[in-house]
Amino acid sequence: MSYAGRTTSGSRPKRRAAAITTGIALSALILSGCAQSEREEGTGDAGASSDVDGTFVFAASSDPKSLDPAFASDGESFRVSRQIFEGLVGVEPGTADPAPLLAKSWETSEDGMTYTFALEEGVKFHDGTDFNAEAVCANFDRWYNFSGIQQAESQAYYYGSLFKGFSDSPETATYKSCEAPSDAEAVITLNKPFAGFIAALSLPAFSMQSPDAMEEFGANNSSGTEEAPELTEYAKAHPTGTGPYAFDKWDVGNQLTLGLNDDYWGDDEAQVTDIIFRVIDDPQARRQALESGDIDGYDLVAPADTKSLADAGFNVIPRDPFTILYLGMNQQVPELADLKVRQAISYAIDKEALVAQTLPDGTKVATQFIPDVVNGYNEDVTAYDYDPEKAKALLAEAGYPDGFTVDFNYPTGVSRPYMPTPEQVFTNLTAQLGEVGIKVNPQPNKWSPDYLDRVQASDDHGLHLLGWTGDYNDTDNFVGVFFGQEKPEFGFNNPEIFKSLEDARQVSKLEEQTPLYEQINEDIAEFVPAVPLAHPAPSLAFAQRVQSYPASPVNDEVFNQIKLSK
Repeated sequence: MSYAGRTTSGSRPKRRAAAITTGIALSALILSGCAQSEREEGTGDAGASSDVDGTFVFAASSDPKSLDPAFASDGESFRVSRQIFEGLVGVEPGTADPAPLLAKSWETSEDGMTYTFALEEGVKFHDGTDFNAEAVCANFDRWYNFSGIQQAESQAYYYGSLFKGFSDSPETATYKSCEAPSDAEAVITLNKPFAGFIAALSLPAFSMQSPDAMEEFGANNSSGTEEAPELTEYAKAHPTGTGPYAFDKWDVGNQLTLGLNDDYWGDDEAQVTDIIFRVIDDPQARRQALESGDIDGYDLVAPADTKSLADAGFNVIPRDPFTILYLGMNQQVPELADLKVRQAISYAIDKEALVAQTLPDGTKVATQFIPDVVNGYNEDVTAYDYDPEKAKALLAEAGYPDGFTVDFNYPTGVSRPYMPTPEQVFTNLTAQLGEVGIKVNPQPNKWSPDYLDRVQASDDHGLHLLGWTGDYNDTDNFVGVFFGQEKPEFGFNNPEIFKSLEDARQVSKLEEQTPLYEQINEDIAEFVPAVPLAHPAPSLAFAQRVQSYPASPVNDEVFNQIKLSK
């Protein structure tokens, strides 16, 4: 199945600032071929004042879920989105902190309800449509007016989680309106304060998309079901943003190609002129493709491969851990609705062994659902240290002296930053649970398109593996997204936790937020909606010719910042 899109041409204006990239020392190993067979599929145009081979082949662990970022929540979709689209707000290079992007500045009212954005001028979408305040409002109003299956977690995951409501539920919605006093000024008004609003806008889900292209190619013509939504024509073949690369073609299951946007408003001379995202779902196959010179790089290096690749002369770059891997529990399953059972499962897991045996070097054991650099981390949170005897006693108290059997869902055909080798994590945890009498029915699903839809949009799951790479440095982006409202993933209703999270996200002063989130983390630990397992530290690996790569703890990595050698 292939989808083809448009190309662009013209000259490129200047942009405010270039990203700072992470330097990589060149090693002595010379790679033969260096993905020549793949690069021949691109133009290799060195028009960006460079005589290096401009086609860059990157191995993705799966297809993107959607090319419409408003309906995506996975890393592979967002990796592609960051090349095609930009938002009002970006990320300060090398950090998780917000920075100006399509909005060059903003002002916030004293009550935290109104944001006035000064927009970059002279910027165009890939289809030639002007980026201006009307386009900003068209995007905000689109998200607010999502209806039907568009509101499902499997679709507008981020908007629903962060903005709390749509036009058919104004009593809960954070967003109120958008006005365009001029082409270069957009005013967003909220119904209630949202302390993380600016930081949240750095998410690819809130990228600016061409209103004309969305109208022409039916971006809002959603179909299918909540469990199995179908991609629109826009989401398959016509994603249209302002970013440095434009969509070319998507051969589903094989590769996705992008070409340089020659009308890009940036000021840097990109060496990467054509991008090929090659789908290679097996970590070993990705490593072999790098070693053979068929690709230039890949993410989510298997823990066992990092040292051998570095020793062989490849450039291995670790990211700072800004992740959480957890074992989710669906409380619609009767056994998992029992707090004692959930506590027993927590005590049954030897996190230290799990980390040592299945996760990358630099991974930290987790006691809560936020990394220790995020506001509200509670050093004194209730912990469930490995204690299989206590787990057995709790199961007996709950009425399961001989244990029980439960479905255990896990993804296949994918590697995630928080879980490079899902099958290994599943096998490890299955053995540990078996030691206390909990037997599992393995429930593997291909990551794309089945796993997320099954776990996040239906009640047809039990225990399950999932996790998160933080999108920006705000506590609500972790615990608020997970536990801020009822979700099919976890299947519980806890009004006290929901209200505490809603109250905390409206507090604008950090020193006032901190004790609130510390208490929330304790409340979550006592309720045990899931088991926080680890904060993995994912790594990337590259061929020698990649001199620098803009590594980011939140994966905000745009390929026009890559530096190459011949």
